Amino acid sequence: MHLAIGIDIANSQPVAGVSVKRAVNNGAKLIVANPYWVELCRFADAWLQYRPGTDVVLLGGIMKIIIDEGLADVSFIRERCDGLDSLTESLVGLDLDYVAKITGVPPGQLIEAARLYATNKPAYTIYGEGLTQQYHGSDSVSAVANLALLTGNIGKPSAGVNPVVGLNNVQGACDMGVVPDFYPGYQPVADIANKQKFEAAWGTSLNSTSGLTLTEMLHAIHQGQIKASYIIGDDAALYGKLEALDFLVVQGMFPSPVSQVADVILPAASFVEKEGTFTNAERRVQLIRQAIQPIGRSQPDWWIICQIARRLGGKGFNFNEPSEIMAEINAIAPIYRGISYHRLEKGGLQWPCASGQHSGTAILYQETFDGSRARFTALEYKSSAEVADTNYPLILTTAPSLYYFHAGAMGVGLGEFSVLAGEAQVVVNPKDAAEHGIANGEAVQVVSRWGGMEAKVKVADVLPVGVVSMSLHLVHGIVSPVIDPVSKTPEYKVCAVRLEKGPWGKGGE
Repeated sequence: MHLAIGIDIANSQPVAGVSVKRAVNNGAKLIVANPYWVELCRFADAWLQYRPGTDVVLLGGIMKIIIDEGLADVSFIRERCDGLDSLTESLVGLDLDYVAKITGVPPGQLIEAARLYATNKPAYTIYGEGLTQQYHGSDSVSAVANLALLTGNIGKPSAGVNPVVGLNNVQGACDMGVVPDFYPGYQPVADIANKQKFEAAWGTSLNSTSGLTLTEMLHAIHQGQIKASYIIGDDAALYGKLEALDFLVVQGMFPSPVSQVADVILPAASFVEKEGTFTNAERRVQLIRQAIQPIGRSQPDWWIICQIARRLGGKGFNFNEPSEIMAEINAIAPIYRGISYHRLEKGGLQWPCASGQHSGTAILYQETFDGSRARFTALEYKSSAEVADTNYPLILTTAPSLYYFHAGAMGVGLGEFSVLAGEAQVVVNPKDAAEHGIANGEAVQVVSRWGGMEAKVKVADVLPVGVVSMSLHLVHGIVSPVIDPVSKTPEYKVCAVRLEKGPWGKGGE
C-alpha cells in the first residue's frame, strides 16, 4: 500500500516515481492525495483532490474514520505508543460533512481512502513539499506520522514515512550538521556535553545557541544584521533578496541570477569531477568516483572550503582527500561510525551504522523509538495565512518542473532548459477561465498581495475550481513571505492571486 500526498513525484523525483509505479504493477494499492492532477493519478486506486492548505483536516478525517470503524492497530499502539486519547479528542469535530466542506473531497472518497490505507498492510507514505511549504506544514507532517502510528505502519518492511525532498543529497547535508540546531549526526547544539565534545574535536570554542534558518537569515540580511554571505550550491530563490549585503560569495556549477550579483564566484566541480559520498532519502551512503578531471578552474567543494578556512587561519582543514574527512565523521558522528570508504567500495550502507562490523540499518524503529515510546500529536486545523477575497479571488499553488531542478538553482539562466520548459504558464480550471473571460494561450498578469508577473494561460481540468498553479521556480517574487513558525519554511503552496488582462499590474495592496 502506498500513499503519496503533497508530491508530484514524476516531476520532482522521477526515479522514485518509477519504483512506485512498479509496485502498483506488482499489485500494490495506491492513494494519491494532491490538489492538482499528477501523472501518478493514472495508477491510483483513489485520488483525493483536496483544496490547498487543508492537509491537516484531510488526514485528520481519514484517521477519525479509521478509529470510528475499529481499523486502528490496537496491539501496536498499546505496545509502542502514548497519547491516543489526546489525538482522538482532537479529531472529535471532524465529521464527514465538515471534512468534505473544508477539503472539497466527497465523503465516499474519504471512507474509501481510509479503508484502503488501514486494511492493506504494510502501508508506506511518501510526502513532498506540497505538505511542508505551508504556514502549518509542521502540523501536516505530524498528521502523516500519526496516521502511520495509528495503523502500525512503522518499523516494518515496506512500511513507514518517507519525506521526498527536492534537492540531491539534502539528507547527507543535514546529516553533516547543515541545520541550525544540530552538530553532525543530529547531536543538539544546546546540549553542553555535545558542545564540549565538538570543541575538543575541533580545537575551537563553539556557541551553544541554535543558529538561523534560511528564511531567518534572509530577514536578518534585510535588517542589516548580516553583512556578508557565502552561498554554496546557490538557489535562484534568493535572487532579489541580497541587496543589503556588503559582500557576497557564490560557489556553484552554473550561472544563475544569484551569481550575477556576487562579488566573488568560486567554480565548483560536478559529481563526475570529484570523489565523495551522497546520502539518499533512505539514509543510504553511497560512494561516487571521479570520472573526469575538473573542467576549467573548477574544484571540489570540500577543497575550496578547506582552502578558504586555512587562509582564514582555521585549524583542522589539512585534508588531502575526501576519505580523510570521512574518518573525522566516523569519530564525531555515531550514526556514521562504521561507514568508511573501504566498506563503501562494496556498496552503500544505511545509517545508523555503529561499527565496522555493523551491516547498517535498513529499517528504523523495529523494536523501539530510540529507546522510548512514540507519542501521538493532537491536531488542530489552522487556515492558511493567505485566503482568497474579492481582490484576490483565486488561490495559487506551485508544482515542480521536470526541466527546472527544484527552485531553479541549476537551470534558471541556461537557455537550453528554457527551450524545453517553454514560456511561463499559469494553469487555470476551465470554469475559472470562463468566469474571468480568459482564453487558453492568452497572456495575463498573475498578481498577488506581494507582486506580479506575466504568464500564458493553460486551461486544463486538473485543478479544483478557485485554484491556479504555476511552476515553483517562477513564483518567488509573488508568493507570501509568511513562514511556518516551527520549521521556518515559506508558504509557497498557498497564495491568493488575481488574473489581470492588459497592462502590467505590480500587485500589492
